[in-house]
Amino acid sequence: MTFGRKSAKPRAFLNEAGLYEYGVNSLSRQMRTEADLRRLMQRRVEPGERGEAAIAAVLARLREHGYLDDAVFAETYARLRQQNEKLGVRRVRQDLQQKGVAGPLIDETLEARYGETNEEALAREHLERKRIRKPENEKETARVMRRLVAAGFSTGVIYKILRQWDVPDEALAALDNLADELHDE
Repeated sequence: MTFGRKSAKPRAFLNEAGLYEYGVNSLSRQMRTEADLRRLMQRRVEPGERGEAAIAAVLARLREHGYLDDAVFAETYARLRQQNEKLGVRRVRQDLQQKGVAGPLIDETLEARYGETNEEALAREHLERKRIRKPENEKETARVMRRLVAAGFSTGVIYKILRQWDVPDEALAALDNLADELHDE
């Protein structure tokens, strides 16, 4: 639960110039999608049609100047998650959707980034990066399964890795219920 700061006086609404400066400053701190930046700006403008018009004008200027580009954001985000965090395609797709990137752009970006990637090798790199070792019992096997599903890997690849680790079939059978529950969420 977050607590908002309450200042002594209410913050004045920004005009278009102030909103542009706010947008540039926000983008200088962190790459953002258009939807994310729009959400931040809505708190800074007066509600209604005038505020929406100011936001639209500022977003158009930011796109025109090259500061705001969802395609570049999606490519950079996917590249960093694949190379640094070793995340699977499902997780990256979900994160980009939450950040407000358009569906066709997500599909295009992930096909380009993950098209030739060996998912099993990426999952093994993820396990190595997180220092997850071979499970010794059913509880640890379930933990490994949950971690890999949360990282965006398919259950087929997860089962393949677990079988190569010589995890008993009883433990894998117990995981079938867990896999169904995780994918229903």
